Amino acid sequence: MPGVSARGLSHEERRQLAMKLTRVLTLYRSILDAYIIEFFTDNLWATLPRSWQEALDGLEPPQLATLLLGMPRDGEVARYRSVWPLTLLALKSTAYALAFTRTPGFQTPSEFLENPSQSSRLTAPFRKHVRPKKQHEIRRLGELVKKLSDLTGCTQVVDVGSGQGHLSRFMSLGLGLTVKSIEGDQRLVERAQRLDQELLQALEKEERRNPQVGRSSPRHCPHHVVRWIDPMALCEELLLPVEKPGQSPGARLLLTGLHACGDLSATLLRHFCLCPEVAALASVGCCYMKLSDPGGYPLSQWVSGLPGHALPYRLREGACHALEEYVERLREAGPGLRTHCYRAALETVIRRARPELRRPGVQGIPRVHELKIEEYVQRGLQRVGLDPQMPLDLAALRAHQAQENRVVAFFSLALLLAPLVETLILLDRLLYLQEQGFHAELLPIFSPELSPRNLVLVATKMPLGQAFSVLETEDS
Repeated sequence: MPGVSARGLSHEERRQLAMKLTRVLTLYRSILDAYIIEFFTDNLWATLPRSWQEALDGLEPPQLATLLLGMPRDGEVARYRSVWPLTLLALKSTAYALAFTRTPGFQTPSEFLENPSQSSRLTAPFRKHVRPKKQHEIRRLGELVKKLSDLTGCTQVVDVGSGQGHLSRFMSLGLGLTVKSIEGDQRLVERAQRLDQELLQALEKEERRNPQVGRSSPRHCPHHVVRWIDPMALCEELLLPVEKPGQSPGARLLLTGLHACGDLSATLLRHFCLCPEVAALASVGCCYMKLSDPGGYPLSQWVSGLPGHALPYRLREGACHALEEYVERLREAGPGLRTHCYRAALETVIRRARPELRRPGVQGIPRVHELKIEEYVQRGLQRVGLDPQMPLDLAALRAHQAQENRVVAFFSLALLLAPLVETLILLDRLLYLQEQGFHAELLPIFSPELSPRNLVLVATKMPLGQAFSVLETEDS
């Protein structure tokens, strides 16, 4: 999807962009606020302007990918079957113009060309137990952290919310960094320690087989700590350096977090700003719906003062959708797209049976695409504790099913706007750091098809100037 590069915008340009975003999000709030499972109960199609309905009605999923979301296949030409209303074209153009682009600024080699489950850029020991998406993420973020550490003179890295330690392991045993990993779940830390030892043994075995592959210094596993971090308080453990023999007291720390959930990303920013020991930050956020208000968003004085800056839960949840993945589903036009339509039809049955039961969670129903709509509804009723054998209005269900493409079109509209919400959240973080007198940039470092939350927030306490561009480059 086209967009504006977050790199190199001046402070004033960032402030102006935030103003434009709040205005646009206010204007189209009704689309973003809507829950697609209420498509029929709230008659969402009728909330769109009549001219939009006429332009979108009857479009097949691949046409929505090309014409609305602006992602044609290579060589494909967008052909409109009718003249679209200027208001809809304006929405599309605005969404393209104001969202931060998630396309990396360099041509990433296809590391999964030979094997879709094994990155050719990682050696076999580092790929074990790691899914392809995570292989890509730990390699790209790990390499960026190594460069940033060298540029800022950091002596130790703190990986916050480290989970099973895949990133920490790659940075310490693969890149030679001194790493402390902090995770609140005892079970994940125990598994991380087991995987550390397994990887260490595999690397030593590989060296015995190939003694010509030498190394200049002994390997050290990450130092794991079980600690739940209070998002509203400074954590002393996070700031304590890992003690190493012969090292002088004190350390320059680099904080990182790979998809640090909700308020944890904001917590990293606060530690960076308030703690002199922390010299650099490289944070990739996620789970925006878990941000607290106030506390997680907004952080900057500028965004806090803008009319319409509030982002309710529904908007922040929508910002976590995988746009590129959904576009691929639209292109394939597979039966799996009917899930939203089926769930919206189920909601009408639930409301008739229990009007007070609104938007109940429905556990995943397997192989939806193979089910008739009435079969899906019966299974869904059972999952929310209602009688699956209650009489169903089959004619009404069939009428809902006939509107499947309308459901997909409305969801695509919301998905078109969702990157604007993410852009405002990340822009708020950039402005917050600048207001504190620090230097910050947002860099797209992951392939968005593999990892939709792919913008890393890089912050330093010393100006890096053109050196920021080094962080984006792909290592050979």
